[in-house]
Amino acid sequence: MTTRQASNKSPAPACSHNGNLYVTIGSMSYQIKELLLEDGDSPFAEWFGSLEAVAAAKVRVAVSRMEQGNLSNVEWFRGIGEYKIDWGPGLRIYLAKDGLKIIILIGGGTKKRQQQDIDQAVALWEEYKRRKASTRQGK
Repeated sequence: MTTRQASNKSPAPACSHNGNLYVTIGSMSYQIKELLLEDGDSPFAEWFGSLEAVAAAKVRVAVSRMEQGNLSNVEWFRGIGEYKIDWGPGLRIYLAKDGLKIIILIGGGTKKRQQQDIDQAVALWEEYKRRKASTRQGK
C-alpha cells in the first residue's frame, strides 16, 4: 500500500453556473500510512493481503475516500476509528489520527470478530503511541 502527500490546494476562485455564484472552500485531505510493528510487520497489510479480490477492492475504495477527507463511515471510540463497509461479512477498517493530517491504518476485520479486532486495534494504537513518545524522548 502506498501513501501520497496530502493536498494543500488553495480555494478555487468564485465561479458561476446557471446564475448561481459559488466558491470551493478547500477540502480536507489526509496522508494515509500503515502502522508498523517493531519488527516491521504491518497488521493492516497482513489483513488486506488475505482478502478476496472484491473485498480488497471495497477496502481500496474506502481508503481512497479517507484520503480525500471523507470520514463519514467512521465511528470514533477508545482513541481509534472504525470504518464500516456495508458489504458481505461487514468489513471493518481500524484507524487512528496522528495529528491533523495523518491517518494510520491499524488493521481490519469483519463484524463477526468485531470486539476482538477492536481490542487488538486499541492495544496496537496504545503501543504505537508509547513507541512514538519514547522515540521523541530519545530512549
